[in-house]
Amino acid sequence: MIKNFKWLLLVSLTFVACSSDDETVVNPDSSDGLPLTAGLADFSKYVALGDSFAAGFSDNALFIAGQQNSYPSILSQQFALVGGGEFVIPFMNDNIGGFSLGGTQIPQFGPRLYLAPGNVPTPVAGTSSTDITTHLTGPFNNFGIPGAKVVTLDLAGYGSSAGNPYFARIASSPMATVVDDAVATNPTFFSLWIGGNDVLGYATSGGVSTSPITPPATFDLAYNGLITKLTAGGRKGVIANLPYVNALPYFTTVPYNPVPLDAGTASLLNSGYTTYNNGLLYAQSLGYLTAAEVAQRTISFSASSTNRVVIVDEYLTDLTAVGIPSYRQATSEDLIILPARSFIGTTVGGNPLQVNGVSVPLADNWVLSKREIDEVKIATDAYNTTIQNAATDHSDQIALVDAKTIMASLSTVGIVQNGYTMTSAYVTGNTFSLDGVHPSSKGYALIANKFLEAINEKFGSNLKGVNLGQYQILFPPVL
Repeated sequence: MIKNFKWLLLVSLTFVACSSDDETVVNPDSSDGLPLTAGLADFSKYVALGDSFAAGFSDNALFIAGQQNSYPSILSQQFALVGGGEFVIPFMNDNIGGFSLGGTQIPQFGPRLYLAPGNVPTPVAGTSSTDITTHLTGPFNNFGIPGAKVVTLDLAGYGSSAGNPYFARIASSPMATVVDDAVATNPTFFSLWIGGNDVLGYATSGGVSTSPITPPATFDLAYNGLITKLTAGGRKGVIANLPYVNALPYFTTVPYNPVPLDAGTASLLNSGYTTYNNGLLYAQSLGYLTAAEVAQRTISFSASSTNRVVIVDEYLTDLTAVGIPSYRQATSEDLIILPARSFIGTTVGGNPLQVNGVSVPLADNWVLSKREIDEVKIATDAYNTTIQNAATDHSDQIALVDAKTIMASLSTVGIVQNGYTMTSAYVTGNTFSLDGVHPSSKGYALIANKFLEAINEKFGSNLKGVNLGQYQILFPPVL
């Protein structure tokens, strides 16, 4: 009897153990398999602030499909799993993108790009049905405003007729500010990724833009003002720092040495630059130039497929008084901007002897020179110090995404997720859209997952994120 009792007890314990294992809840939407939790965060009313990245700008335009796949939209879908509420996006009217006025597309707000046969980025056909004068009534949750800088998020009148049309169409009043409209919705959680445009306009114009780099002191004051408003009352959120511009394919796709030449053409070009090169030696003999700068500025071609383009560099010693222009050949430390890809090698007026980038130097607007890159880098480092300090000063309220490191990884070793290798390579790297600056939908999904990782770590939530395989890289001409 006792023996039978022991066997019955063993069977019973085994049954309980098996039942316990079978009843263990494994949640496929959580990062750790445990039941989903928001941790210390409250996602019930989420607002996103930022620039074109937050808006979902892609392929050189803002359009519905891009907005739906913005990183804030993807985050809101994850937040909904743990109590997050509705996330209202101020959608454009169509998937053509941009703005129209009176039925005519506004050129500076053109339609989105698609990859036409021959791998040529091409504007889609049609005219946007989003009239620039139309105003939408909120409240909204996505306050990502294409073109926004750190100062303009708290600038009264930014939505006026002379301000930003993306904010004008959703602003609560002509003198409203982006951050005040966002805070007025009484959010429980926020995201803020801002600062890219504080250097990007300068960088994309090759350093000649009328949009100068925002002084670091100005950035610091404005950014901390935003953080004060957003964290008021103990509100929690997530912020991100800024990558260097050389992490974007807009600056890395076109090589500095893309010119193929045969021996005869190289010899002809060298003859054409003889007067210029001799002028440099003459300037050296007068003490105007050092031997090092003469070597830097001397132009020479060879029979090769990797000849360097000739550029104008305003940072060279000014010799215009003696009739010598500021020319040199590009080096690996210069960045040739993406639009130059279809400009280098073209002729001036059809003259085969006047070839852009070769016999005709590239103007400064086509190149971000080493000195200009350094200016952008110094400003970016200062901005990131401000952002890091904000996260440190509000360590119980703010999670920080290290976007600088993430973007650096994309431009070097790549990031593997869900079987996809994400890199910053133009078109083929999965991450960026056809404008070379803004992410593809798959890129935005990666960004959302990285935001979730920071949020989970800071607040104890366990949101798994999305599968990158569910998101596109390129959109077809018709959506």
